Amino acid sequence: MEKKKKMSLATKIFIALVLGIIVGMLLISHASIATTYIKPFGTIFLNLIKWVVTPLVFFSIMSGVISMRDIRKVGSIGIKTIVYYLCTTAFAITIGLFLANVFKGFFPVLQTTDLVYEASEPVNFMDTLVGIFPSNFFKPFVEANMLQIIVASLIIGFALLLVEQQREIEFTMVDTLNDVFMKSMEMIVALSPIGVFCLICPVVAENGPAVLGSLAKVLLVAYIAYILHAVIVYSLSVKIGAGLSPIAFFKGMMPAIMFAFSSASSVGTLPINLECVENLGADKDIASFVLPLGATINMDGTAIYQGVCAVFIASCFGISLTFPQMLTIVLTATLASIGTAGVPGAGMVMLAMVLASVGLPVEGIALVAGVDRIFDMGRTTVNITGDASCTIIVSAIERRKQAK
Repeated sequence: MEKKKKMSLATKIFIALVLGIIVGMLLISHASIATTYIKPFGTIFLNLIKWVVTPLVFFSIMSGVISMRDIRKVGSIGIKTIVYYLCTTAFAITIGLFLANVFKGFFPVLQTTDLVYEASEPVNFMDTLVGIFPSNFFKPFVEANMLQIIVASLIIGFALLLVEQQREIEFTMVDTLNDVFMKSMEMIVALSPIGVFCLICPVVAENGPAVLGSLAKVLLVAYIAYILHAVIVYSLSVKIGAGLSPIAFFKGMMPAIMFAFSSASSVGTLPINLECVENLGADKDIASFVLPLGATINMDGTAIYQGVCAVFIASCFGISLTFPQMLTIVLTATLASIGTAGVPGAGMVMLAMVLASVGLPVEGIALVAGVDRIFDMGRTTVNITGDASCTIIVSAIERRKQAK
């Protein structure tokens, strides 16, 4: 009878999140205390997550490919995954544009003459294509280039399967290394309540007064769109595709959702996301393949952000977007979600591409750059929830296929 009910990780993260917000609000007039003494511990935690994520993605995808024992099955799952990600991204940008237009009257026309914003060089599609393939074995790990790590792990996974067909070999080493990094991840994830507190507190302390006025309006519209997309698109997807109750899905995803919200890192949330989807019944080999791919190329939340910010920036400059311009935004943001994968600050790079595609002034990014971190928290949460919904649906489809 001495078995005490342990507090769940989701509860601990939620408590840390609330405490971080409260302490951040108290430190608004002394934000330097939060950034100097609290933020470094959050950075340490994120560094540990980044350290474990690259080998974890490498070995988990390789382990996933090996455990499927069939290259055709890997290809079939890959196609389903990419189609799902592209469709939900198109839905996301449409919801973002629709809501932004509904609330357009709330956005002010601002004095925009002295705006300055240096846009990053736009990412050429062919350069991105070339950049997916590694030229050095160790460089992708040093630079944490997720697309190159995924390609490398797929090539080695396929090679191991082909070698195994020629002579029986054991894959114990790959599985052992995967288990070692999974266990390392569990140890780091146990520290996530502390990490969440130290990450959220400085954000609140620094941005407290800055989110007033017009920026509060555009943030509100973006967050309504984030919530609607998650509640409508993901709920319907998991219900129709996997027969899973949306309430059970979101309840099971809560630790990953809260971690993503406070860390604003899709790749950093990967370890917790893996745990959540397996608890929700996803197959481990499919999760090991679909989630790392999603963390790199699936950007539903970022697509919503593009749509809302494009309309907001156009309104601030006194410009009305036409229907063809909005279709261009849908197309550009959907393709850019894969085209800018793995680029640091991908949201800003994508927004510059989207604005340029419809002839809007790129300087307008300066209007939202100050609160980009707050946008990022919401869009990351949507991104990782989309990854999880895809994993659960693909798992369910593959199970039904095997049952036949």
